[in-house]
Amino acid sequence: MRLRVAVRSTAREIPWRSVQIPGRGLCYSMLGQIDPALARVLHDEGWGAHRMVPFGYGPPTFPHAQRVRGRYTIGGPGYLDLGSPLFALVEAWAKVLVGIPLIDWGGVALRVDAVELIESPSFESGRAVLRTVTPVVVKGSGRGPDGVRTTRQAFLLPGEPEFAGYFATGLRRKAETIGVDPDVTVEDITWVGARRSIDAGKGRKIGAPLEARLRGAPETLRALWSWGLGQSTSAGFGWVAA
Repeated sequence: MRLRVAVRSTAREIPWRSVQIPGRGLCYSMLGQIDPALARVLHDEGWGAHRMVPFGYGPPTFPHAQRVRGRYTIGGPGYLDLGSPLFALVEAWAKVLVGIPLIDWGGVALRVDAVELIESPSFESGRAVLRTVTPVVVKGSGRGPDGVRTTRQAFLLPGEPEFAGYFATGLRRKAETIGVDPDVTVEDITWVGARRSIDAGKGRKIGAPLEARLRGAPETLRALWSWGLGQSTSAGFGWVAA
């Protein structure tokens, strides 16, 4: 389940460092206003056996803003998407958003015009094609060909030897976290975007947007659509296009 927040701004750009970083704090802050106990649990302990944080978001998007190479331009009407497979989170965000006139997104003012609840697709066929608008982050073992670990920051890209296995394992762990059927299969990676290195506030994360064809229980596919793909979705990575 998602919220689409219709926004507008008179600003002309968001600094690259602030395109994704403010969303995580915003989500926790809004949840804390309605359910501070739940906000503390998610922040300090995570959710479920794998201690994950089950929410995601996309960066503010302004389809009509003039594109300028090297800048994240905004202006006029746009939107901000937030999502989670846990209804309590989406409900709390909605309660806050309908009562505030402005969102402070890293120092850029976004005026809130409307808030819309968006149900996930049904995925009744048990298949889904999900394309992300932000890079998917996947970490591997960090081990070299000799089996010796050389790094803990082993970011993987689609097509690299360990990517498929770790990506699929991450999807199953997400399903287990929220108690839905973990039998989800990655049938194919049908598109890969450009490699990106993005400041996540505590170091940079490396990944690439992608499109994946998945097979699984409808409720599992709905949860992934609402949450995102890969790791670090609570920092805005792996957000799935609506």
